[in-house]
Amino acid sequence: MAPQELSSNWKKLQAKIKAEPPSKPQPKPSGALKRKASESNLKTASHPPAKKIQTHPPKNTKPQQTTTKKDHPKGKQSQNEMGNTQSSKIDPRSVLPNAGKHGVSPSLSLWAQENDISPEDLAEAYQLGLGSSGRAGSSVVPLSDQEPARPNEGLAPDISLDKAKYLALDCEMVGIGEGGHDSALARVSLVDFHGRQVYDSFVRPKARVTDWRTEYSGVSSKNMSTARTFEEVQTQVAELLKGRILVGHDVKHDLAVLLLEHPFKLIRDTAKFPGFRKYGNGRKPSLRVLAREILGVEIQTGQHSSIEDARATMLLFRKHKAAFDVDHANRYPDEAPRKLKGKPNKSKKRK
Repeated sequence: MAPQELSSNWKKLQAKIKAEPPSKPQPKPSGALKRKASESNLKTASHPPAKKIQTHPPKNTKPQQTTTKKDHPKGKQSQNEMGNTQSSKIDPRSVLPNAGKHGVSPSLSLWAQENDISPEDLAEAYQLGLGSSGRAGSSVVPLSDQEPARPNEGLAPDISLDKAKYLALDCEMVGIGEGGHDSALARVSLVDFHGRQVYDSFVRPKARVTDWRTEYSGVSSKNMSTARTFEEVQTQVAELLKGRILVGHDVKHDLAVLLLEHPFKLIRDTAKFPGFRKYGNGRKPSLRVLAREILGVEIQTGQHSSIEDARATMLLFRKHKAAFDVDHANRYPDEAPRKLKGKPNKSKKRK
């Protein structure tokens, strides 16, 4: 073929190629697809999906443990996950084993509310708030922060004693007889386990008062116009103390002026507690000294207040409640169970 014909044919071919539509792109080799698939698998494996947490476990199941950081690669937990991973039926001892040192936790408070448990029973059972700081979360309020006394109120109308186990008692006396050396009841006060006023009343003495002792007792003749009779007060106090543990300081004198008796096993006396003897220099320590040395507060600096003295006594008892319980157990050990009558012991040798 002549060169001229080749040149014309080449030009025709080029024109034909330009006139045709562009062809579709060719698929990439399968190797590239496999490489991308393997890369996506590696990414998925390095970032696994977070595990779901059951925030409301079904009833009658064991409490679900809180999810650990291993279940969350980033080491973070949402607020809902941290607060709702346990069942409502929580054992307070597992939630707060050192409650006496750290006060009341939110978990323990919620558990008590849901199960209708009073703060007094909670504090007593798990030894909460044994310090006297009165900070948030503590169940003990210092004397300086407690509510003012309500003299001669009688039985407090806004307090429930259905589950109350401990009551602290203190009385104020005036002098009767020649020289005013004999004592008669002039005021009586009771507070509960938390120092809340339960009862307070002035009492009208039966005998003529020869010494009001106002500088100490805080009682004067003007208080007698609204005072209750001795019989009324005696009956009310006896009813309040029935079956409860009485906390007092040298409480035998308070019971004597009330003409009442109380079982020895149900008395906790801060004047006779062995752990406080070192503050008495060989004698019974005074309540004022115990309050200063142990509680760090000054009481009885002027006229006495039976409400304040009862609160100080209860604080002393609560601060050393565990030691009081040990001392009481040593004083009144449980009786050994009696042997049941029956057949003779077979272990004995037969004659």
